[in-house]
Amino acid sequence: MIKRNAISGYKRAAMLCLLITAVVAGTYAQTGGAKSGGMNTFISNLMSKMTLEEKIGQLNLPSAGEFTTGTATNSDIGKNVKEGRVGGLFNIKGVDKIKAIQKVAVEESRMKIPMLFGMDVIHGYETTFPIPLGLSCTWNMRSIEQSARIAAVEASADGISWTFSPMVDIARDPRWGRVSEGNGEDPYLGSQIAKAMIKGYQGDYSQPTNIMACVKHYALYGAAEAGRDYNTVDMSHIRMYNEYFPPYKAAVDAGVGSVMASFNVVDGIPATGNKWLLTDVLRKQWGFNGFVVTDYTGINEMIDHGMGDLQAVSALALKAGVDMDMVGEGFLKTLKQSLEEKKITLAEINTACRNVLVAKYKLGLFTDPYKYCNDQRAKTEIFTPEHRSIARRIAAESFVLLKNEKETLPLKKTSKIALIGPLADAANNMAGTWSVATVQDRSISVLAGLKAAAGDKAAVLYAKGCNLTEDAALEERATMFGKTLNRERDTRTPEVMKEEALKIANEADVIVAAMGESAEFSGESSSRTDLDIPGRQQDLLKALLKTGKPVVLVLFTGRPLTLNWEQQHLPAILNVWFGGSEAGAAIADVLFGDVNPSGKLTMSFPQNVGQIPLYYAHLNTGRPLPEGKWFQKFRSNYLDVSNDPLYPFGYGIGYSAFTYDNLSLSSKSLKGNQTLKASVTLTNSGKYDGAEVVQLYIRDLVGSVSRPVKELKGFQKIGLKAGESTKVTFEITPEDLKFYNSQLKYDWEPGAFEIMIGGNSRDVKKEQVNWTK
Repeated sequence: MIKRNAISGYKRAAMLCLLITAVVAGTYAQTGGAKSGGMNTFISNLMSKMTLEEKIGQLNLPSAGEFTTGTATNSDIGKNVKEGRVGGLFNIKGVDKIKAIQKVAVEESRMKIPMLFGMDVIHGYETTFPIPLGLSCTWNMRSIEQSARIAAVEASADGISWTFSPMVDIARDPRWGRVSEGNGEDPYLGSQIAKAMIKGYQGDYSQPTNIMACVKHYALYGAAEAGRDYNTVDMSHIRMYNEYFPPYKAAVDAGVGSVMASFNVVDGIPATGNKWLLTDVLRKQWGFNGFVVTDYTGINEMIDHGMGDLQAVSALALKAGVDMDMVGEGFLKTLKQSLEEKKITLAEINTACRNVLVAKYKLGLFTDPYKYCNDQRAKTEIFTPEHRSIARRIAAESFVLLKNEKETLPLKKTSKIALIGPLADAANNMAGTWSVATVQDRSISVLAGLKAAAGDKAAVLYAKGCNLTEDAALEERATMFGKTLNRERDTRTPEVMKEEALKIANEADVIVAAMGESAEFSGESSSRTDLDIPGRQQDLLKALLKTGKPVVLVLFTGRPLTLNWEQQHLPAILNVWFGGSEAGAAIADVLFGDVNPSGKLTMSFPQNVGQIPLYYAHLNTGRPLPEGKWFQKFRSNYLDVSNDPLYPFGYGIGYSAFTYDNLSLSSKSLKGNQTLKASVTLTNSGKYDGAEVVQLYIRDLVGSVSRPVKELKGFQKIGLKAGESTKVTFEITPEDLKFYNSQLKYDWEPGAFEIMIGGNSRDVKKEQVNWTK
């Protein structure tokens, strides 16, 4: 029986739950109760009773695999849980399944330690939001936080207590498929999004709807050479600290509970075994107090990096600062032997075990192991009408209108619309990559969305027009979770399919072409060297254009594509990324003008792959090409194409035009910790109400090291009615001027600074200020 003083201060519900657990589990109360003497005392008491094998078991994170098709107690994982050889489990979905294995952990194992249950909840659970790259294009931290909050509510209702998100890798090479999972090219914006996502997932851990976040991939994974997944990364420390580290640090500052080590090398040593990265920077410099988990088989893969056998790389990872081994079982199989051979210390094992146990304590699992196993929540809080409505709104907010010539958009609901393309009636594509929990065929396709929105007013005619690509083998290689999305290739000839499409095109007032990449073409292990829209689709687009009817390209993509021909010839291009489970309805909202698009790009779109990597915050070089010029001999440029992107970072238009006037600074000369106010008059000069993302950039004109030509330092999303104006003001302090110098000292340097405000990184108003210390 539990003594009253062991649970003093608990809420009534928690008391009841703990009592029930104690009665059922018998010896669970021997752990002392989660409040006995505080967290540290509780963990120390618990660990004092644990065997070496049980401590190592807490460091083991297997995948559920096929276990979920059997019972908890007769599976290999169930046996390992009972023996205290598992600290957490992932790739398992559903309250009943999770509750069954948790019951083994807290009622049948010797120490009764509850388990963590993780999942890749990347951009929603069953209610799916736009892919993260699309979400970032909302530039709306409230919307992004809300998407994470809803994801946490749904995942926690289904038994999940831990998500492997957010991914905050800075990405400047769209050949890399995982740009779809990140927030684009900018460290400032990426940092704001990291904080919003963690707040949405974790809250303060007090509620059963709060789950633990895991920031990834630490570190530098987005800079893989040649845009090839898992590839080598090599960069200077000054670049790490100024350009690639900030979002990870922002996540740590926001209190993220866990960090995932990346696959790539850092300074020649794989991140998974890099003590400088995982201990010196993460813990000592940044003060991280959570736990570090590897990526899938990250420890084992150090063998192929040339770091030694399984025992050697497992010891290397532990000593570097890894606490939990995902899937590889290197810790489970080798740490005891390494301890006996004095290749590691018991203190290192204890530290890792403590970090994992503390995470469970923070989540409240020692108080209530079944905190995330509420059958009623699982029935009422997943894929709800309210969640779907919010997902629809956020999806529409993420779309980026790239071109709209002659006011082709919005469409009239009385129009006869020809909807054509391989992605027009592809509900299983809408959620996009890495949507693990999504019920794919429950998503809304473009065809369904347009028909529902148009009702009886407009005729929506449909033809597939062509297959996604000519290359069936390419489509077979492009898979999600090792599986295709069950998309069937049309067996008709290209000529027959095109003829059908042209027939309905000629009957229509306007053509909507739903084309681009499929969901599987981006994400993990989906790198590409050709970023054009697949040739078969381009051929169809050209044929549709020849009908003389206006053509609207609804572009599906998980990365920036090369769209030179499309930009030159098509009257309207709406980039919809992959908008999630409500994508089709949101696309209809924007196409018909019920929503005025306000998304802005968070990655530069290149003219061709030869420009990659291409990003706005580049250094100037000693022979810079004057802005807006091309070509000058013996300058840093190309013979065959300008240096400019096709669409710059921050770009996106709407159905209204926004003008910027009267840029003013509160002072042209400042000293010390004074605050500079930079203001601009923003006017909605169009005929539609809309929202504009006003962006602040700063250039440090003279520094001890070469500084970027501009850096994003602030943004505001402003809604204005048609014809309305407002004054938008940014406050700038020396904190906004700081950077890491060649000695990696974080400080600002006095001198001249250029202040820029505009609607994207290219089109800005400029003023100069001098700032002394």
